Amino acid sequence: MNKRDMVIQSIAYLRGPNIWTYYSAIEAVIDIGDLEDCPSDVVPGLYERLVAWLPSLIEHRCSPGVRGGFLQRLKTGTWPCHILEHVTLALQDLAGVPGHGFGRARETEKRGVYKVVVSGWQEEVTRAALYAGRDLVMAAIEDQPYDLEAALEHLRDLTQDLCLGPSTASMVRAAEDRDIPAVRLNQGNLVQFDYGNQQRRIWTAETDQTSAIAETISRDKDLTKSILESCGVPIPQGRSVENAQDAWQAAQDLGLPVVVKPVDGNHGRGVFINLETQQEIESAYAVAVDEGSGVLVERFIRGNEHRLLIVGGKLAAAAKGQAALVVGDGLHTIDELIALQINSDPRRGTGEEQPLNPVRIDSAARLELKRQGFDAQSIAPSGCEVLIQRNGNVAFDCTDEVHPDVAEIAALAAKAVGLDVAGIDLVTENISRPLAETGGAIVEVNAGPGLLMHLKPAEGKSRNVGHAIIEHMFPPAHYKTFPLIGVTGSTGTTLITRLMFHFLKLNGLCTGLANVDGVQVDDRKLNASVSSSWSDTQRLLLHCQLEAAVVENDGMQILTQGLDYSKCLIGIVTDLHFSDVFKGPSVAYHNFETAEDLIKVYRTQIDVVCPTGAGVLNADDPNVAAIAEYCKGALTFFSQEPQAEIIQTHLAKGLRAVLVDSEEILLAEGGTRTSLCALSAIPALNTNASSRQANMVPILASVAAAWALNLPLELIRSGLQAY
Repeated sequence: MNKRDMVIQSIAYLRGPNIWTYYSAIEAVIDIGDLEDCPSDVVPGLYERLVAWLPSLIEHRCSPGVRGGFLQRLKTGTWPCHILEHVTLALQDLAGVPGHGFGRARETEKRGVYKVVVSGWQEEVTRAALYAGRDLVMAAIEDQPYDLEAALEHLRDLTQDLCLGPSTASMVRAAEDRDIPAVRLNQGNLVQFDYGNQQRRIWTAETDQTSAIAETISRDKDLTKSILESCGVPIPQGRSVENAQDAWQAAQDLGLPVVVKPVDGNHGRGVFINLETQQEIESAYAVAVDEGSGVLVERFIRGNEHRLLIVGGKLAAAAKGQAALVVGDGLHTIDELIALQINSDPRRGTGEEQPLNPVRIDSAARLELKRQGFDAQSIAPSGCEVLIQRNGNVAFDCTDEVHPDVAEIAALAAKAVGLDVAGIDLVTENISRPLAETGGAIVEVNAGPGLLMHLKPAEGKSRNVGHAIIEHMFPPAHYKTFPLIGVTGSTGTTLITRLMFHFLKLNGLCTGLANVDGVQVDDRKLNASVSSSWSDTQRLLLHCQLEAAVVENDGMQILTQGLDYSKCLIGIVTDLHFSDVFKGPSVAYHNFETAEDLIKVYRTQIDVVCPTGAGVLNADDPNVAAIAEYCKGALTFFSQEPQAEIIQTHLAKGLRAVLVDSEEILLAEGGTRTSLCALSAIPALNTNASSRQANMVPILASVAAAWALNLPLELIRSGLQAY
C-alpha cells in the first residue's frame, strides 16, 4: 500500500449495546502505515484546511472537555485516526443523521493499526461517512482539493432515504431518555416502542391509537366541519359546490371574500384565499377540483394561519405562518426576486431539516400577483412591496402566546374527530385572545401532523414534541419496565435461561425464550436452530402476547454484534473464563489475554439494566464482582462462600444475596436470613458430583433473579424441586 495512506481493513456493525457505547456503532480497523509518524502538528496547513472545510469541529469537546477541545488537540498534535473519528462524526451531523455523537480511536498492539468507533443508527450511512471522512482527512494531509459539497450531498441523500425522519427520530430520542426501547420495523418511519405485550407503535406522528375512522374523517373537510360545528367549535361557514357557477353562487350567499379549496386535499394544494370576484372564484375552482374529490367554498376568515399540535387532549406546541413578499429593485423580475430575496434563505429547502419550503409561483401566487397588477416576469418598481403568499410557512413558534381558551377549543376539535395526536389549523388575528373576540375559526383538523415546524422552527423556541407524544403513549405514573431477563457469562448460561423460563411459566406468564436451543414462546417452538442472532431475538421481542422474555447472550456475540436489546429488567453474569473463543481474526485487535480483560465485554449485560431492575452477579468470581459498580439498578450477589468479605460488606448495606450455607439455599437481605430449600431437594444437584458442581452457579443465579422479580418464594421452591 501507499506508505502515506489510511486503509480501512475491516468494519463490524454493532447493532446494539456493546463494549464501547449503549448505542449502535461501527467499529473499524484502520492501518495508517507511515502516517503514524505524522501527527497533526507536523503537517503544515492541516489545521487550517480542516477548520476551513469543517468549522463545526469547534463544537467537539474531546478530552479537554471544553468547546474547541478537539481543535486544541489538533493544534498540539494528534494522530490521523483520531482526526478521522471526529471528521466522520462531523460529516454525519452535517448530513442530518439522527443519533448520538459518540466516537473513539484506540491504538492496537500493532504499530500504525487503530480501532475507530463511531455511533451510527443506520449502518450504510455511517459506513459512507467513514469512507468520506477518510478521503477528506487524506486530502487535508496531502494538501489536495476535496469536494466537500458533493460528499455532503451524497450523505444527505442517503440520510433522507435510509434514516428516520426528524419527527420519528425525536420520539425515539424521547423514548431513550425514558429507558424505553425502540425497534425500527421497516425502512421507513414505522417504529415499535417497548417489547411484547407492552409494545406501542408509531408511524411518523400517528400512533397505534390513531383510528382509521378518525383519519378518514379528518381528510373529509366537509364532514369534519359538520362534526366540529355540532360541538360548538367555531368554523368558517361554507358548503360543497358542484361547478364553477355554483361556487360563485355560494360565495354570494356567504358574502365576499371567500376561500375555495378541495374537500379532501392536503399540504395546502389547491387552496385559494381572500377571493372577491367571480373570475377569481371560477378560476380557483378550476384548479381546486383537480386536487381532490370535490370543492368547498367557505367564508374568508381574516387573520394569520396557525397550527396547534394537540397530543392526548393537551396543547403541545403552536406555530404561526408568515406572509412571503419581495421588494422591487427596478432591475429584476419578480421570479428572480423570489430566488434572490426568499429562496436564498438557508432555512428554505426540500430537506426534512429545513423548516421553510421554497416559494414558487403556483396558481394561488399567480392570482395574488394579478391582483397587484403583476405577473412572474414583471419588474416591480424600486421599493415596491409585492405580496407573493399571504399565508404558509407555518414555522414560527408561538406556543407561549396561545390563549387557554384557544387551546381548549383546539383540543375539543381533536377529540371530536377522534384523534389522539392532531394538527389543528386555525386562522385568527390574535392567537393570544379567545376566538370569540377575534372572529377566528378552525379551518382544518389533520391526522399525522408534521412535527418539524415545532422541533426546528424558523424562529422561536424549539419544542420537544417527541417527548410529549411518548409521555402520552407511556404515562410515567403507570409505566413498568418489560420483564426481560438477559443472561451471559462463560458457563452455565443455558441452564439459567431454562430455569428462568420454567419459573416464569409456573407464574402464569406468557414467556419467550431465546437460547442455544432456539426460540420459543411457552411450549411453541419458533426456531429450533441456535439463536444468537439479532433477528431471532428481535422476532421474539416483537411477539405481541409476550409477558416476559429470557435471552441468552454469549461473549462473542456481545463483542462482534452487540446485545440484541437495549434495556432489560434483570441482567445476570455467571463467571468469566478466558478461552480460545476470544482469539482469532474477528477479535485480533482487542488484545484479550486474561479473564480480567473480558470485564469490558460482559459488563455490557449489566450496563443495560434499568434503574428499576436488578443486576445478578457471582460474588465468588472477582472479575464478575468487579462489574457491580456499573449496575444502575438494585444488586443481588450469589455465593457459595457466605462468610466472604464481599458478601458481608454487601449485606451490611441492607442489600440482597443468595447463599449456600449448611447444605441449604438461603435468601439474605441485610441481617435477615430466609431458608428457601435444602440442596438435597433439588434434582439438578443430585445426579453426580460433576453435575452438582456445574449446576450450582446456574441454580443460585436463577434463584437470585427470580427473587429480584418478586416471584413467590413457594413458586421458586417448587420450581427448583420440579425441574
